[in-house]
Amino acid sequence: MFAPRTTPWPLIALFTAGYLAPYLLPTVVGRLDSGLPLSPTQAGAVGSALLLSSASAGFLLASRVDRFGARRLARIGLTLALLGYGGAALAHAVPAIVLGVLIGGFGSGTATAVAATRIAAQRDPHRTTTAGLLGVSALAGAVYLTVPHLGPGHGQPLAAIALTALAVWPLTGRIPIDAPTVESRRPAARLPHRRPGLALAACMLCWSLAQNSLWGVSGRIGLTQAQLTEATVGAVFAIALGAGLLGVTGAGALGPRLGLAMPIGAGTVLIAGCIALSASATDLPTFATGEIAWNTIYPIVLSYVIGLAASLDPRGRWAVLVGSAASLGTAAGPLAGSVLSAQAGFPVMGAVLAVGLLVVSVPMTAVALGRLTRTSGEIAETSEVVEVVEIPLDTVEATPAAPDRLAAAT
Repeated sequence: MFAPRTTPWPLIALFTAGYLAPYLLPTVVGRLDSGLPLSPTQAGAVGSALLLSSASAGFLLASRVDRFGARRLARIGLTLALLGYGGAALAHAVPAIVLGVLIGGFGSGTATAVAATRIAAQRDPHRTTTAGLLGVSALAGAVYLTVPHLGPGHGQPLAAIALTALAVWPLTGRIPIDAPTVESRRPAARLPHRRPGLALAACMLCWSLAQNSLWGVSGRIGLTQAQLTEATVGAVFAIALGAGLLGVTGAGALGPRLGLAMPIGAGTVLIAGCIALSASATDLPTFATGEIAWNTIYPIVLSYVIGLAASLDPRGRWAVLVGSAASLGTAAGPLAGSVLSAQAGFPVMGAVLAVGLLVVSVPMTAVALGRLTRTSGEIAETSEVVEVVEIPLDTVEATPAAPDRLAAAT
């Protein structure tokens, strides 16, 4: 009999803590702009610095989580997030706030790196990823509903990220100290599937750049172009993230039934249309439709991309590297969106981003199709070996369960 699947709640909580800062980027950048003597471009640059710091942690730690220990790194990351974001929330001098944001961003990236490597080693990475996206979407939605009622100032969204890190820290005691798979204990193993991995990482950099160029200025689109109040914009974001919960739930229920190519390729094309619509909004219905549709589809595609990256390496290195490449795009997003919108206006910015997404959807779909074909071939080869090789029962029972390849591929 197979052991029942258990939900790795500590990893999901760690994933939530690491991903919360990017999800709260619009309100963080908006509050920095309105609460400090910063221009919109300067506020966007601070947001980019936060995410760049997060990405640098991922690149540095992609192959070092096992060496330093997952539990230790998780605690270090959460501590840095607590001190960095908490300090920035309490500070009033711009240099101190920027320093705190950089420290907090590195902590978020560290937590995300640990979560990504351990999620990749799960029997069903897609299932765990969707649970993590559910958690971070729900928490971010609650913050968007709450922050407008807590008064002005830059500190509230930063404090929310810091408090989340504090709440998750006790759960790190349930993260295994040792690597959960045999593969992850082989330090000399080469990085597999380099070409598709590099292609996916490059595509995700551009994909995330386009997404977060709009996400970083969505608050300003609602406030200035659509002439909405902060409370209304916050309510739209909360509803949009709530719709994202439904989307992720649907993706988790569907699992591998849709394959990889259609969710990633067709989903990216739909996102391009949503971005163009949202960026051109001049009233509440158009703005809400674009944001809600976009945030419904975005986490679905993201969950399949993370699952695809996890399937490229059971040690989780591609999951971290692809995630860090996405963080680089995310980091450049607020600044790119601010510059594009300042020079050409929001509608033109949206059109440019939409075209870029249509371009990168082609190689992303190709990688997804190629990975599915290779996975099928690996399963066929494994079946042939099982037919001619007799494996003692006691050896099978003593061997850690191999990841479910079909599940990992999605």
